[in-house]
Amino acid sequence: MENYPPYTITDKMLNYVSDIMKKIGEANYFESLNRYPELRRKSRIRSIHSSLAIENNQLSLFQVEDVINGKPVIGEQKDIQEVKNAYEAYEQIDKVNPYSVDDLKKIHGILTFLIEKDAGKFRNHGEAVYDGNIQIFMAPPHKMVPTLMDNLFNWMIENKDKVNPLILSLVFHYEFVFIHPFHDGNGRTARIWQTAILSNWEKAFTYLPIESMIKKNQEEYYKVIDNCNKAGESTEFIEFMLKMINDTIDDVINSREMKDKLELLLSENESKIIECIKRNVLIGAKDIIEQTSIADRTARRILSKLAENGMIEIVGNNQSPNKKYKIKE
Repeated sequence: MENYPPYTITDKMLNYVSDIMKKIGEANYFESLNRYPELRRKSRIRSIHSSLAIENNQLSLFQVEDVINGKPVIGEQKDIQEVKNAYEAYEQIDKVNPYSVDDLKKIHGILTFLIEKDAGKFRNHGEAVYDGNIQIFMAPPHKMVPTLMDNLFNWMIENKDKVNPLILSLVFHYEFVFIHPFHDGNGRTARIWQTAILSNWEKAFTYLPIESMIKKNQEEYYKVIDNCNKAGESTEFIEFMLKMINDTIDDVINSREMKDKLELLLSENESKIIECIKRNVLIGAKDIIEQTSIADRTARRILSKLAENGMIEIVGNNQSPNKKYKIKE
């Protein structure tokens, strides 16, 4: 189908794509996430909280974290269930085929489990968006949804090796929101599927909390979508979302927490301690200090950080001076 989906490649897009790819390649971001599981978890919690908050979920970031950690939370049962569903859905990102309509339906089914009676099924009725009593958007007729979704996925399959994945994922995002294939959960599904497409290309995107930047710019996000609906093409949306991705990467890399992890990642002393523990299998702090010749206070500080970051495990009473350390499996 000629000129489908309709959008125009601009210099602004190409500049953003170039910046994003350069930063992803140089930032050690993915390597840091690989080594520090608590960073991955915090990024995922931010993604879930922001994506749900965009859809008016009232739980705070701390409440979302408590729900995911299995702690009791006072709140609307629907909001709590949405968090549980979202966490389960995001955990499936590495397991789905981003070019499969059936896999997308499965993810929607997980996202709306116990919330939407037609979870995982395309809508069978008309769908409109209202601002108060004023209709501002009418989705395509429900009978067209299966064909429109097949067309969109066929385009992605045919162009996944021709169109840069950043642009392809954003074309999908906009077209999916326009088609509005489900009764509920379209925004959440669009955002998680964008992540699925990107992480299939570059694993660094698996835990990049793009949703948090969208939440900060939520009003503009919806305005740009509306502008594209009126224009009949997605160029403005692609440019806007590339900026959101670029800003998210900057936000993550420049965060104090990430800087601390990257500094530790490059630490010579950290490497010495890790290798020492590997050699000895199980070893106490005094022996580590003796074998590595690292100052007592520095070694204990690094041991504490490595344990906190999930790279090593404390064996014995954490408060005991005789506790030992081993590599966490």
